[in-house]
Amino acid sequence: MHKKRLLRVIDANFNRLKEALRVVEDIFRFIYEDNGLRKKTRKLRHALDVIADDDKFSEVTLERDSGTDLGRKTDLLELNRKNFSDILFINLQRAKESSRVLEEFFKISFPAKVSVLKKLRYDIYDLEKEAYKYKRK
Repeated sequence: MHKKRLLRVIDANFNRLKEALRVVEDIFRFIYEDNGLRKKTRKLRHALDVIADDDKFSEVTLERDSGTDLGRKTDLLELNRKNFSDILFINLQRAKESSRVLEEFFKISFPAKVSVLKKLRYDIYDLEKEAYKYKRK
């Protein structure tokens, strides 16, 4: 029972992290037309493929239960976006949070991959700092 719950936490946060990085990448690409930050974000997103490219990782997806997920409904806080900058920084925050959750839970299930996640988290911190020039634009 606990293993299933652990894998569901990993699945949700892995998906959240990839999705957040995709949103950030598309903002740099289409809104701010910043190819340098787009490339950096894409590289971070694809670094997650190294983690998912593990036979053992397929267990994570198999434990997915989207239909009964308690967080499935839209929260009113999710609708609180005023501009592209809000979307950018909310998704950077989401990426940082998800990478931290993954780092902690991988210590139990995929300890060999913890260092990849830790590096990724710090790279997201650096990306956020570089993106700060778009704050409130």
